[in-house]
Amino acid sequence: MRELNILDKILEYAREEAVRTGWMSITPEHLVLGMIRHGDNEACRFLTDSGLSLARLKSMILDEIDRGCSVPYRDSGQIRPEAALQHILNTAAGILHSPKASQIPDTMVLLSIILKEDNSVTSDIVLDMGLDFNDRYATIPGDRYDGPLPDDDLDMDYGDPDRGRAESPEETLSRFGTDLTAAAADGTLDPVTGREREIDRIIEILCRRKKNNPMIVGEPGVGKTALAEGVARRIADRNVPLEMMNRKIISIDLASMVAGTKFRGDFEERLRKVLEAVQANPDLILFIDEIHNIVGAGGGGGAMDAAAIIKPALSRGGFQCIGTTTSDEYRRIIEKDGALARRFQKVTVDPPSDTTTMRMLEELRPHYEQFHNVTYAPEAISACISLSNRYITSRHQPDKAIDVMDEAGAAVHMGHSMPDSSIVEMGRRLKELRQEKRNSLENNDFEKSARIMKRELEQQEELKQATNRLLDKSGRHKATVTESDIMRTVSVMTGIPVEKMAASETSRLAGLRQILGRKIIGQDEAVDKVVRAISRNRAGLRDPGRPIGSFLFLGPTGVGKTHLAKTLAAQLFDTGDAIIRLDMSEYMEKISVTRLIGAPPGYVGYDEGGQLSERVRQKPYSVVLLDEIEKAHPDVFNILLQILDEGRLTDSNGRIVDFRNTVIILTSNIGSRDIKDFGRGIGFGSSGEISQQHQKALIDKALGRSFTPEFLNRLDETVYFRSLTRADMSSILDIELETLHKRVAQAGYSLHLSTRAREFLCDKGYDPSYGARPLKKAVRRYLEDLIAETVISGLKPSSRISIDVNEDNTALTVTGNAKKSGLKILLPEKKAASRKEEPAH
Repeated sequence: MRELNILDKILEYAREEAVRTGWMSITPEHLVLGMIRHGDNEACRFLTDSGLSLARLKSMILDEIDRGCSVPYRDSGQIRPEAALQHILNTAAGILHSPKASQIPDTMVLLSIILKEDNSVTSDIVLDMGLDFNDRYATIPGDRYDGPLPDDDLDMDYGDPDRGRAESPEETLSRFGTDLTAAAADGTLDPVTGREREIDRIIEILCRRKKNNPMIVGEPGVGKTALAEGVARRIADRNVPLEMMNRKIISIDLASMVAGTKFRGDFEERLRKVLEAVQANPDLILFIDEIHNIVGAGGGGGAMDAAAIIKPALSRGGFQCIGTTTSDEYRRIIEKDGALARRFQKVTVDPPSDTTTMRMLEELRPHYEQFHNVTYAPEAISACISLSNRYITSRHQPDKAIDVMDEAGAAVHMGHSMPDSSIVEMGRRLKELRQEKRNSLENNDFEKSARIMKRELEQQEELKQATNRLLDKSGRHKATVTESDIMRTVSVMTGIPVEKMAASETSRLAGLRQILGRKIIGQDEAVDKVVRAISRNRAGLRDPGRPIGSFLFLGPTGVGKTHLAKTLAAQLFDTGDAIIRLDMSEYMEKISVTRLIGAPPGYVGYDEGGQLSERVRQKPYSVVLLDEIEKAHPDVFNILLQILDEGRLTDSNGRIVDFRNTVIILTSNIGSRDIKDFGRGIGFGSSGEISQQHQKALIDKALGRSFTPEFLNRLDETVYFRSLTRADMSSILDIELETLHKRVAQAGYSLHLSTRAREFLCDKGYDPSYGARPLKKAVRRYLEDLIAETVISGLKPSSRISIDVNEDNTALTVTGNAKKSGLKILLPEKKAASRKEEPAH
């Protein structure tokens, strides 16, 4: 029993209810409100006969709708059914095509689906009102229509609205496919710039007689899908060979084809119909994004997967296909299926250069300006590329730069178009009026509800006008996205403070010498060499294919080689974590070379990547510190030659790792033993002194014995670190005490050291053979332990801890208001002497 005219009226009422309640889309609840408003339909009669009050049902639905309302007003022309309602309408259409449902009223079909839906608001309300829909089937009077209610006998399948009738191949293709060529002709696709060579290659493959199926392979974010859209734009613009003028590219949504296929054979049937439609029209080209998903898709329960169905048709040349996949998925899935891989021609897509990325962003800029209603400053576009390159290292261009530009536009537009407090207050008042109206309806005070409704309409109209004025104002006055907005966006995306980004590289390099000089004591010559080399490279005078800088740090232990590398990482790359440190004593065997670049195929750890290559791939802007390089196996140097000379490395997976934005630092103690032996002297009359020039000569001689000339010649600088003097200890102690002062202050105390206490620590911490490390041990042993004992003994908060040396100059003691603890720490020799004087028991 068809109710087509009634359904049209109900749908129109549902649209009006959505507009009146301030929703952007029509929900199933609005459809029920439309049924109640119409009144003269089988669904309303059924609810009334079941003992339900339609007025109360309407009030409860409106109450739930208002809780989810977030938009004050929308023009009725913009209102569309939401996904849940569209699903219900499609399901109802499928049921009504069944011969078994020919006598069921349309409104009853819709109501039954709504009440059977999971998470249905109407179903919950009806159940709360005391009606169990399933139990009411037998109580409906049978004189209004003949036949059953919509139940399981009608093969109701919520996932497939077309189970009731056969679907043609063309309809299946239309349901699961999108015509990219038509979208390009309509101008809905974004332009593709800077990929002319790759697009020409794809078109060339499509024009082949055999194996004419391109497989676009590249890292995520490089623009693989955009290439297929670029081919569609070329076809729409008639910028292709004559034989491709009438071709169409159809994008297939594989996930939608698999969705809802509960029974074996459902997916195969859908895919077979799609292939039939494509084979029937030679001008159609299938486009399958993430094509590696066809391996195993729909293959559950012993059924054939999509790859097994597509491969025979591809081998016969029945249709053409464009696929995209990532490098990892191609190697892991496609290559292993040789029968599938040989039917495609691989097109490798690399990330674009900064110049090409700039062209892409300039081409996309008008589209994002129109969408966000903003204007992008030229320096903002450049900042999108430079800042995303520096701080978003785990992703690829142009995707990350486009994301930054998009998010910055959204942030600026949101700040520019937020409603003022008056509009928010109007919305709050409108909500209160609606609640008052419902309360009056429940109390049957219709006169009061009519007055409130009039005020509600006035308030709604006022809110509409205020909103339109705001929209008009924001449309006339476009905000500008500046470089600082891009910095804030990247800061939100990465968590790096904006202040770090605001400091230009020029200003950082200008102050680099002073900062390193303050933190690296006694090594002015080494600091000067490093700063000069980096400044020279950053000024654009270096080979762009090499790392920022490559250095070999030489000198005895404890003189600041590793500390300089860490400080350099913090200054150049804004964080002390931007350092990749490898202890080369762990790479002394030949087989350990594979740990740097990854194990070869067939070996344990093949999928894990190399300890060097993978970490640099994740952090391309970093300092690579290779400690004790002289202990590494000679084969390691062969890998380093490629890195130092070409700035790149190919790992075991075939991926090229870029080292051009890294600083390579190698440290070594080579020659230190020769210097020590020379200083000790042999025979009579040895002075034990050695000049700096003689030290360098001994180190150079040791270098020639340990490293090949081709390795040493590829380094930017060989940096010599001299031994620390007694005078250097005082400056290093200042740095150590500065850190200790902060820790003591955080604990709630203050610390003061006398001059004698400082001299005492310098004396006990000075050892030319071990550099600054003995001083750090002396601070921990003699000072930090004393402070800890003093605090534990019951020192009052905010007390001042004064440190001095005792009269014998053998221990540090606490003086001042903390003196009552009476603590002191004896030197080991004194402790040993005390033990000897104790009588034996």
